[in-house]
Amino acid sequence: MASRPVRAFLAMLSAERGAAANTIAGYERDLEDYMSALAARNLDPLSADVAAIRAYLQSLSEAGLAPATIARRLSALRQFHGFLYTEGHRGDDPTVTLQGPRKTMRVPHVLTLEDVDRLLKTAESGIAEARTPAARRAALRLAAQVELLYATGLRVSELLALPAASINAKRDHLVVRGKGNKERIVLLTEAARNAVSRYRAALNESKGGENSRFLFPADGEAGHLARQVFARDLKRLAGRAGIAAESLTPHGMRHAFATHLLQNGADLRIVQQLLGHADIATTQIYTHVLDERARSMVRDLHPLNDEG
Repeated sequence: MASRPVRAFLAMLSAERGAAANTIAGYERDLEDYMSALAARNLDPLSADVAAIRAYLQSLSEAGLAPATIARRLSALRQFHGFLYTEGHRGDDPTVTLQGPRKTMRVPHVLTLEDVDRLLKTAESGIAEARTPAARRAALRLAAQVELLYATGLRVSELLALPAASINAKRDHLVVRGKGNKERIVLLTEAARNAVSRYRAALNESKGGENSRFLFPADGEAGHLARQVFARDLKRLAGRAGIAAESLTPHGMRHAFATHLLQNGADLRIVQQLLGHADIATTQIYTHVLDERARSMVRDLHPLNDEG
């Protein structure tokens, strides 16, 4: 059971910040590990100083934890000790001068424009090749899902949980409820709206979509298509399109959405808003695209560059 200071901090996260249950559980695990380490040295969070916290972080590194995991632990400690200071439980915050390990942001494999074009065309051909009404509905559903992912950059959980009434032919946007229960507006392409309209028409003909509140209904407990089913369908589509299955994931479509926008001159802040990133540092994983474009511009356009 969590200690009293930790319980108070977790209650604040829930009441004031609306943190999700999984988020709160993650903080509880990290902080209880920290409390156990302090107790082993006859310390507690009200008496721990900078040296004690630094020693704890060093022990995590020696235990082989990844820099990203240690950075997450330090973030939890900063918020926890900031809470203790703000609430008057101690007169200082020993974490303010601590620096975490440098996280290496891995640039994801990104589908090219040609890959996406081939993927969308293969999804269309799957509709034409369907031999039964059920197979045609499944093909229409997959085409709609791929068009939506590439048009909006939605997370797969957001895509599959879309309400049935969230998209109509006359509206060029939809409101998405994402992480932390936060809402954002994403824009829809005409191709995505058309793909969804075709799919819904076929679904309604089968009486499969009339009573569901989800755009992609299923018989499971959640009421909508499971992400494992969609991931399986996407990998099969990749195989038919001649794309390595391991390089195409639902999240890979989100990466393609962001990268291709930046390649065409979109502002990083706009991409951040469309993706629903709380911190622009998360979006900056895509700045390799901007760096390459900048190098190309200098190489091709600078008046003093006489290469070639």
